[in-house]
Amino acid sequence: MGTPSSRAVLVLAVALAGLSAPRAAYGQPNFIVILADDVGWGDLGANWAETKETPHLDELAAEGTRFVDFHSAASTCSPSRASLLTGRLGARNGVTHNFAVTSVGGLPLNETTLAEVLREAGYSTGAIGKWHLGHHGPHHPSFRGFDYYFGIPYSHDMGCTDTPGYNLPPCPPCPRHSVAARVARKDCYTEIALPLLENVTIIQQPVNLSSLAARYVEEAARFIQRASGSGRPFFLYLALAHMHVPLGVPPLPPPASGRGIYGASLSEMDALVGRIKQVADSHGKGNTLLWFAGDNGPWAQKCELAGRLGPFVGAWQRRRGCLKAGEAPCLSRGSSAKQTTWEGGHRVPALVYWPGHIPAKRTSHALLSTLDIFPTLVALAGAELPPNRRFDGLDVSPVLFGWSDVGHKVLLHPNSGAAGKDGEIETLRLAQYKAFYTTGGAMACDGSIGPAEHHQPPLIFNLVRDIQEQEPLDVASREYQAVLPAISRAYAQALEDIATDNVSVADYSKDPAATPCCNAQHVACRCQAPGSHAAMPDRHTERRATRLCL
Repeated sequence: MGTPSSRAVLVLAVALAGLSAPRAAYGQPNFIVILADDVGWGDLGANWAETKETPHLDELAAEGTRFVDFHSAASTCSPSRASLLTGRLGARNGVTHNFAVTSVGGLPLNETTLAEVLREAGYSTGAIGKWHLGHHGPHHPSFRGFDYYFGIPYSHDMGCTDTPGYNLPPCPPCPRHSVAARVARKDCYTEIALPLLENVTIIQQPVNLSSLAARYVEEAARFIQRASGSGRPFFLYLALAHMHVPLGVPPLPPPASGRGIYGASLSEMDALVGRIKQVADSHGKGNTLLWFAGDNGPWAQKCELAGRLGPFVGAWQRRRGCLKAGEAPCLSRGSSAKQTTWEGGHRVPALVYWPGHIPAKRTSHALLSTLDIFPTLVALAGAELPPNRRFDGLDVSPVLFGWSDVGHKVLLHPNSGAAGKDGEIETLRLAQYKAFYTTGGAMACDGSIGPAEHHQPPLIFNLVRDIQEQEPLDVASREYQAVLPAISRAYAQALEDIATDNVSVADYSKDPAATPCCNAQHVACRCQAPGSHAAMPDRHTERRATRLCL
């Protein structure tokens, strides 16, 4: 071959420089992370053909990259969110189960959030929606790196409202009269109204759930506009109420949907995401990376108000009550969705959109996690990871840019409420193999629960052949004997790595005084007259609200 010309060498060098240094080539991009609540892998039409309610999300998938082997870092709310914002599992960051309305603590203060890193790198930072990482004192999002906060401090079923929406069992509206008139319902919050906060101030209690989605869109659009006008890059963390119960009462979707209230709410969420994409593009298409994902799988005990698992049904768990064929009908042994370490609990829909930078119409099979959002965005922003700690997430920008389709070799799935001690690692993925040292089922629609079962040696499934997790490998098989040593080594190394890390401990103590309350003199802490848009609290109430929120 002849020697290439100097011009050809220059062209090649420029091309390679653009591929290897996207941040240097394009400056600091804006970031929008949209986290949907309790959404199923099969709730995305691009994933599951039966789903018809997500045209905007499907368009996002067509214009970006869809990840089909993407996982939440835990299968329940607070641990999943803590891991997204720290890049570390609950076994490291200390958040192993959900915080309560009366929680004094939250995400440990020695943990550094993604917002703190990006703000230090020059970003405007905003959080809109559900927080659930501590609302009292310095745990409030305003003190965890966010310049602006608008939302609900925890799940929107953790307080009563005047517009209770759809839930199973149904919950009553907030009381309007004396304590004697209050009606207690199992699994319902009837004493304290659900608060809506702007920064550290309660602006509505109870919040109007019927208009909450519209307000989130409005505030998100306003934040994007403000940040874009400032000349600084921005990071927006939008944690939706959808698809967690109670579901609101949006306009019904087309009759072809056939999914009733859930379908209507899913359609509303889809339109909301479409509107955010439109707003971001209007401020410079190609300037903003948008990452959509779920926080965990569907909440199966909510029956028709829960999402679709797709093929990830955890068949082994669901068949544990079955006797031999012909003897008797199968007895349910709990759910294999939210709160479990079955695929339906943590495999979630995920899309990334960044026109001009991330390939369109691409499906990635890389093994990825919400843990990866932290290190990836930090790298793209040209910032540095916090020192003196280890991370479970990876910088997966090569996967985003289409240069690679290799993610995690090993991914850990912590116990999330269905079985085992919360936060402990007793399930892990190694390539296509998934090993369970403990199994269990969360509460199912029929009320059944699958008790914890411990496995030594572990149950091992080959997910390439058995995505439904139906039949574990025979322990005597050549395949099982070949993969078991690698799994055992990976498991031991993971536990040792956590044990020798800088591990945090969350404060899960409770105090009624930590409850966000706008006016303790009013029934259910109301700070507005029923039917009014918003009423400003008097000075005494304002001091009370500030003390309780902070």
